[in-house]
Amino acid sequence: MGRRVGKTMELLFRLVVLSSLVCHVCFAEPSVYQVGAGIADVTGPAADINMMGYANPAQLSAGIHTRQYSRAFIVDDGSQRVVFISVDCALMDQVIKTEVSRRLETKFEGVYTAKNVVISGTHTHSGPGGYLQYVLFLVTSKGWVQQSYDALVQGIVQSVERAHDNMIPANIYYASDILIDANINRSPASYLNNPSWERAKYTYNTDKDMVQLKFVSTADGKPIGVINWYAVHCTSMNNTNPYISSDNKGYAGLLFEAEINGPDIMPGKGPFVAAFASTNLGDVSPNTMGAKCIDTGLPCDFVSSSCNNRTQLCIAFGPGKDMVESTQIIGDRQFQKAWNMYDVANTELEALEGPVQFAHQFVDMPNYNVEVQDPVNGPTTVKLCKPAMGYSFAAGTTDGPGAFDFTQGVTSPNDFWNLVGSALVEPSEEVKQCQSPKPVLLSTGEISWPYAWHPDIVETQILRIGQFLIAAVPGEFTTMAGRRLRDALNSEAINNGGPSSVKTVIAGLSNGYTHYITTFEEYQIQRYEGASTIYGPHTHSAYLDQYRKLTRSIFKSEPVDDGPTPPFLLDEQISLVPGVVFDRPAFERKFGDCLVQPYPFVRPNETVTATFVAGHPRNNLMLGNTFMTVEAKQSDNSWKVIRTDAHFDTFFFWERTSAVGQSEAHLRWIVPADTPEGEYRISHFGHYKNIDASVVPYYGTTQSFSVGA
Repeated sequence: MGRRVGKTMELLFRLVVLSSLVCHVCFAEPSVYQVGAGIADVTGPAADINMMGYANPAQLSAGIHTRQYSRAFIVDDGSQRVVFISVDCALMDQVIKTEVSRRLETKFEGVYTAKNVVISGTHTHSGPGGYLQYVLFLVTSKGWVQQSYDALVQGIVQSVERAHDNMIPANIYYASDILIDANINRSPASYLNNPSWERAKYTYNTDKDMVQLKFVSTADGKPIGVINWYAVHCTSMNNTNPYISSDNKGYAGLLFEAEINGPDIMPGKGPFVAAFASTNLGDVSPNTMGAKCIDTGLPCDFVSSSCNNRTQLCIAFGPGKDMVESTQIIGDRQFQKAWNMYDVANTELEALEGPVQFAHQFVDMPNYNVEVQDPVNGPTTVKLCKPAMGYSFAAGTTDGPGAFDFTQGVTSPNDFWNLVGSALVEPSEEVKQCQSPKPVLLSTGEISWPYAWHPDIVETQILRIGQFLIAAVPGEFTTMAGRRLRDALNSEAINNGGPSSVKTVIAGLSNGYTHYITTFEEYQIQRYEGASTIYGPHTHSAYLDQYRKLTRSIFKSEPVDDGPTPPFLLDEQISLVPGVVFDRPAFERKFGDCLVQPYPFVRPNETVTATFVAGHPRNNLMLGNTFMTVEAKQSDNSWKVIRTDAHFDTFFFWERTSAVGQSEAHLRWIVPADTPEGEYRISHFGHYKNIDASVVPYYGTTQSFSVGA
């Protein structure tokens, strides 16, 4: 009986939605969609796991600054449904997308598939790695990390489930504005190689445009959520950072959610969801003071980003005095602009109007043929290359320099490094010629031991909500590469019957990861981004061709075939990460004992610290929970939680103190300026592992302390 009532209600809703779409044509009112938003914790192991992003083997997790979240948005027009998910992680991988799709299909048969679900990473470089299925991405993490994978899959699915359960009729509004002072171009030498006439079309060498969707209930006008896209790397936290952090975009999301949900709602627990998603951020840095030589203070070499031929001396900084303050500043600037775009009457915004659609196809990139304009021979059909990394890939960027003696902008090989690269596989002449002028350091497409090093089959996808297109791309498009793609898709849509008001946003690092995508001209310079464009100089042309095809499929209602099935390599994975053997406290101590108490009296803007006997954080990830709380004493003598390890002003740091299972948790709370006078305390929660492998929860609490004026 209940199931029949549910089906009847769903049918009635779809009729209402379809009627609203028809009425829209007559009366030019906003379309009514069914919308749901959901958030869930995806924070990975907070100790002893290599961070994904900088490829720095020494950067291991050792605590939490802010938690990682998956934020899901569902939009249904009564006929079709799409899901956009933004995840606080470095990037998305095929094995995650495939497993999430499988679980959603199992639970919601016929509703969610890989074709209508997009999963996009925010590109924080401060999240645990080890969850990508191809070998190159697992080298610094010592192979596969099951806990990283499980946390992501579980949390992403949970965020969609919550969005599904929260669906209500809603309007969607589009806004755009300019944010000037939150990004710079970190590869201007490459950007300048684009045609002068093309560069003259734009004021800046990065996209300063911020795009936002606002979801509002039609019943009572209450806000549901926002999705915001702005081009900037999440590299405010640098490659020395040991804390898990959602970086500047994660902080912007926390600020927005707190503003709507209120200060009493803990992060990740409120109904309003704010995603600050990635877009074409390939050559875009948040370190707005720019790069300089740390030994002399002089500017770095313009092309090679080196100082005395050493990339390690050329580092970008700012705008804060340290990486935490820089994260705060860049995140706050994104939030403030997003809030200004949000906090206006809906009548002043552009309402999305029209159907929900999607197009999806897997493509075999090394075998992709595309027509390009050859300066000598005119239109010529070329084939992409097997994946390969160039020398400048190993140089890193000014946000996080690499090791050894590599520099950016290298277009000629080095005999020594050729020998090193050839120890894995000798690049074939076909690959060297195809990838030219890239000198090939690692011919990853020709390495199959112990399994594939890079993807060949890549997922491409577009979502449509009315006049708004979301192009989900499996990598990092540079500024100009992204501009060309947006222009191409807008034109393709209009030329195939789409509305003249169509607009495209790029959702970066979606569904899988293929490194960078530069323009053909930028590729010739072979800085880091060009050296990391793995399918060769015509990669961008192939993506333009492919996404035009998907756009035509949507607006001409001509389905594309599924394409080849990508591999699912979960059973092939190898892990060299040692597990937790056991924990033990120091002599005459027990887990949860407070070793260092807070100072009994503090003032706002001062820092409270406490140290506890701890178990290993990997014994339990505390998903949806916390390793620490700050509590305020109430008038009835009860204690109220006012902070968790997900807040920006708290720090949970874990430290191993002996080789025989002893460790400590160091907790910090930077007391906000507006903290009321009163009595407070800090608590620590965790789990310890016995020698028999049993895992036991524990907790400890400090003495109370006073916060004064």
